[in-house]
Amino acid sequence: MSESKNWSFPTNLQPSAQDMTCDLDHVLDSVVSVRAEIPEDAFTASFLGTERSGSGVVISEDGLILTIGYLITEAQSIWLTANNGTVIQGHTLAYDQATGFGLIQPLGRLKLPMLPFASMASTEADDDVFVIASGGRHHALKAKVVGKREFAGNWEYVLDEAIFTAPAHPHWSGAALVDEFGRLLGIGSLLVQEAREEGQSLQGNMFVPVDILKPILEDLKKYGKASGPTRPWLGLYVAESDGNLVVSGITEGGPAAKAGVRPGDVIINVAGGKPTGIADVFRRYWSLGAAGIEVPLTLLRKGSRSEIVVRSAERGALLKKPSLH
Repeated sequence: MSESKNWSFPTNLQPSAQDMTCDLDHVLDSVVSVRAEIPEDAFTASFLGTERSGSGVVISEDGLILTIGYLITEAQSIWLTANNGTVIQGHTLAYDQATGFGLIQPLGRLKLPMLPFASMASTEADDDVFVIASGGRHHALKAKVVGKREFAGNWEYVLDEAIFTAPAHPHWSGAALVDEFGRLLGIGSLLVQEAREEGQSLQGNMFVPVDILKPILEDLKKYGKASGPTRPWLGLYVAESDGNLVVSGITEGGPAAKAGVRPGDVIINVAGGKPTGIADVFRRYWSLGAAGIEVPLTLLRKGSRSEIVVRSAERGALLKKPSLH
């Protein structure tokens, strides 16, 4: 997941001082480069890589940095680079799997401006926004909000409401989504295909809104995780195919694999009910209780029904813990 920075947007796609009612340089300088190195034997190394790079945003006066969590999951070292060339090391302070956010504590003083939070309720479809990756104005993009809706990732991840923008920023990981007042709306997570009414599609980005960070931020800062029960994890991937909900993959050694779930199985019942979509599959067993509960599944495999009970686990228990240097 290493990203090259040998790129820039055409001048007409870069924000100018006239586009914002705040100090543009202040906003640009609040976004830093994040580079993380992950051990080869880490749980996430095989699918997220051992070298990851993206961006992060300063969100407090003491320099705390918000980013997307997959950049820093299981990181053994993190390096932060400011637009002025200052480089310091960072430490993974927290990673929240439910929201996808990660927090980095700089191990030194960056002396950079911070961005205040906005609420996604303050922006609507077709509003102008700005997607800012590290590297200054040449790496910032003028964009529009094209939607706010539920997002279901096939890896047991659901957002009740996410922000979607277009055109796409090619280096979205951890990028800041900012409104015209220089307030932070969300953090970049994915490249997506946005459907259009005329049957065509265009590339855009999905952002995790900071609204869902606010209630758990103090817990993340104090304890490294949100308080309360941890969601049950099965280690399966779900996709929709020809009107069916299909297991598209399983995590080797995970709860679903141990229970005998296989790729290609059609999910017809979860915990006593028929799921209506990918998000509903996950929500049905999340509603049963905390990690460790048993999840009843009814599967269809080559025309035959099978009843399987999967004992869920806590995904975080499989991840390497950060070490303070």
